[in-house]
Amino acid sequence: MDSILNSLGKNQSRRGWAERLMRIPPAYIVFVVLLAVLWFTRPNMFNLNVMGVFFRQVAPLGVVVLGQMLVMRVKSIDLSSGGVILLINYFISSGTFPDAHPAFFVALALATGTAVGFFNGFMVAKRRVSAVIVTLAVSIVLVGLVQYLSSGKPPGDVPEYFNHLFNTSFGPVPAPVLFWAVLTAIMAGFMSLTVFGRFVTSVGESPEAAHFSGVPVERTVMLAHTLAGFIAGIAALVQTASIAVGSVRVGLDLPILAVAATILGGVVFGRGEGGVWGPFFGVLSFALLFVVMTTLGVGDPGRLIAQGLIIMLAAIFYGVAAKRTN
Repeated sequence: MDSILNSLGKNQSRRGWAERLMRIPPAYIVFVVLLAVLWFTRPNMFNLNVMGVFFRQVAPLGVVVLGQMLVMRVKSIDLSSGGVILLINYFISSGTFPDAHPAFFVALALATGTAVGFFNGFMVAKRRVSAVIVTLAVSIVLVGLVQYLSSGKPPGDVPEYFNHLFNTSFGPVPAPVLFWAVLTAIMAGFMSLTVFGRFVTSVGESPEAAHFSGVPVERTVMLAHTLAGFIAGIAALVQTASIAVGSVRVGLDLPILAVAATILGGVVFGRGEGGVWGPFFGVLSFALLFVVMTTLGVGDPGRLIAQGLIIMLAAIFYGVAAKRTN
């Protein structure tokens, strides 16, 4: 009898460890594995200045991920951030507002992103339009608008102070990376310490149960999309500073990459096991993947294949985890 009880206890212990491991977002595992690969293949790359260059390039994606994470926590999605980034890049680089003060461009970017986010939220929450359809349509409209205004040609250069700010560093830490980390910390506090953060969690777990518990579900979804648009406006400023020129293509791949990094970080349409920092490390994992592939001489096709395989494995991981939970 004692041996049977001991065997049951060991099985439960193993099951408990397995369940705890399944709760770890894949982003952390991928990040550690890529660090190990880099350490054994190119240990000379472990230099703060070198790594800072690569991490700085993904800062715009990291900012977009904060908004994507927020809407995915309420079982929605936002594919319009690419169009927002492109439109704001055009406003800044086209000379439409010559000699404008930097504060004007900041206000313009935030207002544009917020307006787009509010429209997305209204259509999704109030009109019950598919989030994929409406946000993708908005992005297409914004891209078409920029193509029309610019006649399909890159508009011009951005003011020098944008690029100067992007290339500023605080010791070995680039300013965009520090800015991104601070925004992530603010979002983490916002989600864990505010009533709205608790509303987001409730809606993600079950919109019906949240409604009957007195949670304003529609308002929560609207506000999540509005904040995502606001964050897209911030990302547009960072992205524009990173390339320092006008473009008719900039930022269009960021929404899909943001969804991928968010899923890798543990947030899957209502489920938020990775919190805010999981998606943060999801973005860092993509940066490390770029470093590893570059040092190994693998080109863009190989990087895309590796990204796709990582995302596919993360999806399989969550499918297995959900099955075990049920």
